[in-house]
Amino acid sequence: MRRLKFYEKTRWRLLLILGGLSVLLASIYYTNAISQKLKISEEKDVELWAEAQKLMISASPDDDLTLHSLVTDPNNIGLPIIITDAELNIIDAMNYGKKSFMEDPAFFEGELLFLKENSSPIIIENEEIQYKAYIFYRTSPLLVYLEWFPYVQFGILAIFLLLAYLTFSSSRQAEQERVWVGMSKETAHQLGTPLTSLIGWIENMRMMYPDNDEIDMMAVEMTKDIDMLQIVAERFSKIGTVPDLKPINIYDNLDKHLKYIKQRASRKISFDFPYKDEFDPVDVYVNPLLFDWVIENLLKNALDAMGGKGEIAACVSESKDYVNIDIKDTGKGMPKSHFKSVFQPGFSTKERGWGLGLSLCKRIVEKYHNGKIFVKSSTIGQGTTFRIQLPKTLN
Repeated sequence: MRRLKFYEKTRWRLLLILGGLSVLLASIYYTNAISQKLKISEEKDVELWAEAQKLMISASPDDDLTLHSLVTDPNNIGLPIIITDAELNIIDAMNYGKKSFMEDPAFFEGELLFLKENSSPIIIENEEIQYKAYIFYRTSPLLVYLEWFPYVQFGILAIFLLLAYLTFSSSRQAEQERVWVGMSKETAHQLGTPLTSLIGWIENMRMMYPDNDEIDMMAVEMTKDIDMLQIVAERFSKIGTVPDLKPINIYDNLDKHLKYIKQRASRKISFDFPYKDEFDPVDVYVNPLLFDWVIENLLKNALDAMGGKGEIAACVSESKDYVNIDIKDTGKGMPKSHFKSVFQPGFSTKERGWGLGLSLCKRIVEKYHNGKIFVKSSTIGQGTTFRIQLPKTLN
C-alpha cells in the first residue's frame, strides 16, 4: 500500500510538471504572436510617419498642413527615432526620453551605429528639391518587454520547479531515513528476545549435561554465533543515533578482518593485506561496531564477485585531510555506469540479494563518519577497487 501511494505521488508530480510546461509553451506562443502583430503595427506607423514627412517636404506654402503636422509629430508614435541626411550624419533624434542629441552626441552616434547594424532604415526622398534622408528607429519599450516576458516566465517557472524538486527530494529522503531507522530499530528489537532465550537454553544444556564434552563443544560454538548475532543486533540499534567515534589503528582493524575472512574463504583465494607490524600506526576516528560492518560487507562482496578463486587486497594511504582504505578484488568487475548505482537501495547483481549492503556502507561512512566511499576503479573481468576515505580529525 505504501509503495502504491509513492507511485501515485510520483505520477501526480509528473502531471504537475507537464501541466506547467504546457502552460509555459502556450504562453510563449501567444506572447510571440502578439509581439509579431505589434511589431508589424509599429513598422506601419513609422512608414506612415515617413510618408507624411515626404508630403510636408513637397507641400506648397498655401497647403493646409494641420493634419500633416499631427501625423508627423514624433510624440504620436512614441518610437525612438534617429533621422540622418544622405551621408548618414545625424539631423535629429526623438523619443529618447531626457537624452538630447545636442547634449550627448556620442550616445546617439553609438545608437546610430547599432541601428545601422541591426535594422534597415526608411528612406525619405524628394528628387525635385534634391532631398534625401534616412529614418532609423527602435522597437518600442513595450514591445521589448513583451518579447522578453515569456523568457522571464520560463525563468520563474524553472525556479519554481527546482524548488519543488528540492522540496520533494528532501521529503523523500526524510521518509527514507525514517524507514531505515524504523526498520533497523525493529530488527534489533526482534533479535533481542530470541537471543536472550537462546542464551538461557545453552546454560540449561550445560547444567543438564555437565560432563558431556560434545554438548559442551556445541554450546561453545552456539555461544560464538549468539555473540555474533548480538553484535548484529547492536549494529542495527545504532542506526539513527549519533555514534561515539574513537581513534583506532586502521592496520590493527584490517588485520582483525583478515583473520576472520580467511577462515571463511576458499583456499583458492589469496590475500594481500598490509602487515601491521611493518607500518607505523595510522589512527582513524570511527565507531568500531559500525565501521566493522562496512569492512565486512566489502570483503563479503569481494568473495561473492570472485566465485571461489582470486585475490583480495587491502591498501592504506594518506592525503592531506583523509586516510584512504582501498579494498580490491580480482572478480568479475562492473561497468562504469554502475559506479554510483551500486550504492542505491535495492541494487543487486545477486539473484537473491536485497541490495542493501553497500547502501548501508554508504550511510555509515558518509552520515556517521563524515567520510566518503566510492568505486575507485573497475574493469569487466578483472576486478573492482572500493575506496573509503575517513577524515584524519574529528569534524
